[in-house]
Amino acid sequence: MGKMGSEMLIYVLLLMAGVLASGQSSQVKIWPMPASVSYGHTHLYLTNDFGFSSNYGSEILKDAFDRMLALIKLDHVIDANFSAFNSSSLLQGLHIVISSPNGQLQYDVDESYKLIVPSPEKPAYAHLEAKTVYGALQGLQTFSQLCYFSVTSRVLQIDMSPWTIIDQPRFSYRGLLIDTSRHYLPVPVIKKVIDSMSYAKLNVMHWHIVDTQSFPLEIPSYPKLWDGAYSPSERYTVADAADIVRHVFLLSFLFFSFLFFFHMIIIVLSTSILFDLFIFNICSYAQKRGINVLAEIDVPGHALSWGTGYPSLWPSKDCQQPLDVSNEFTFKVIDGILSDFSKIFNFKFVHLGGDEVNTSCWTTTPRIRNWLKKRGMNESQAYQYFVLRAQNIALSHGYEIINWEETFNDFGNKLSRKTVVHNWLGGGVAQRVVASGLRCIVSNQDKWYLDHLDTPWQEFYANEPLTNITNLKQQKLVIGGEVCMWGETVDGSDIEQTIWPRAAAAAERLWTPFDKLAKNPRDVTGRLAHFRCLLNQRGVAAAPVAGLGRAAPEGPGSCYRQ
Repeated sequence: MGKMGSEMLIYVLLLMAGVLASGQSSQVKIWPMPASVSYGHTHLYLTNDFGFSSNYGSEILKDAFDRMLALIKLDHVIDANFSAFNSSSLLQGLHIVISSPNGQLQYDVDESYKLIVPSPEKPAYAHLEAKTVYGALQGLQTFSQLCYFSVTSRVLQIDMSPWTIIDQPRFSYRGLLIDTSRHYLPVPVIKKVIDSMSYAKLNVMHWHIVDTQSFPLEIPSYPKLWDGAYSPSERYTVADAADIVRHVFLLSFLFFSFLFFFHMIIIVLSTSILFDLFIFNICSYAQKRGINVLAEIDVPGHALSWGTGYPSLWPSKDCQQPLDVSNEFTFKVIDGILSDFSKIFNFKFVHLGGDEVNTSCWTTTPRIRNWLKKRGMNESQAYQYFVLRAQNIALSHGYEIINWEETFNDFGNKLSRKTVVHNWLGGGVAQRVVASGLRCIVSNQDKWYLDHLDTPWQEFYANEPLTNITNLKQQKLVIGGEVCMWGETVDGSDIEQTIWPRAAAAAERLWTPFDKLAKNPRDVTGRLAHFRCLLNQRGVAAAPVAGLGRAAPEGPGSCYRQ
């Protein structure tokens, strides 16, 4: 028998030894549940030099593999005697095949993958296939949940082998909102949120950057805007934002300075080295984790802080929001902000807010009241004028637009057809939005607002974005959903335990095929508790499953029973 024949025989024996199963088995602990899972009951062990090979040369892939390996090791010392193991039970590496060379991260990127552990052709290796590198990232997250450090064998172990997992997301947009206006969140905290999102396969961080309370972001076109920050130390520079989104290192400046001052030496360097350094310097922190960053400026309401640096944006000194609709400078500032955004935030969408606009300042300020009278506008028409003009500015910078649902409720037929309506107030809105032909994101506050601490994870899990939407074409217009971590009572001290594990419950709703979801959330309690403990092991302060939002353990006991 040749080498290939003997390897195939080993795989067949593994299959014969295992009992294959699929669906919602209590033995499968993966979160979110993949589309298709089969498994056996054989043990595999990762060798000390476990590595990966791929047809796809990418820093994104290499860094993701290194992070995955660190996550499953969890700083444990691997001190087993590998010579004592049966060689057929040792897994030497992971082979990754990616069919598309396109490494651009954007909305609706293909995130599907197929994971086989071990490979039938090469049983000493696991096999991961994906159309894009971002599908491979999702496959690596799943692989990381199959592995754990065994205190008995003293190695990284996989149970229930052989595994075959075929998977893809149900929705393309799976978001988490963070709010840095109500409370400033340090950059390391934001990055840690991004890391934790990737573990649950969420793929959009909606950054509600500014609001009434503070304006913490540097805007080079209008540098006084961040005078609205709480303090000089509670600000994000352009470089900070780029670091979160693009992760541009200081090394680029040093490198090109070196190039300028020592060009005679640089000439002799290999051009491939120069190219590699350039690619390294433009790697994105969020992109490396398969996560888009959606930036929001909420206009015309929720913008009092803008006038701290530029008081002419206020209707008057005593009536400070919404932004002055009659002042051309208002729209010049919005244009400048979105121009600067386009150099940092390369996601397809920008969020322009548009919610909770109290227009009384426009009618009580004589100057604006006269402006409205000359144009034959009432307050509602002025609100529509403002939103549509802001939309046109965003479109001129190449963005498609997301607006909160009030804009649709008030003048939906006037919105740009490139608008995505963000539902938050309640039920029935998504139905009307998609019936009108517009796209929708679901974040209904009674189910998916994380600051509502009395909303239990079971309600997060059961919230269905396609409720009462039966038309298949209209269902496709619901691009996904988002859980919202509003910041009134959240800062760096408690954000993680307020987000997790409830956000994970919504993450499965958005990832897993509808027919694979548990009909009763109670059926996934043990698996969610397991994922919550996995988050804790990875350094994420996820709260206990037993309890409401941001709950503390009720007493001593195992993590898996809290």
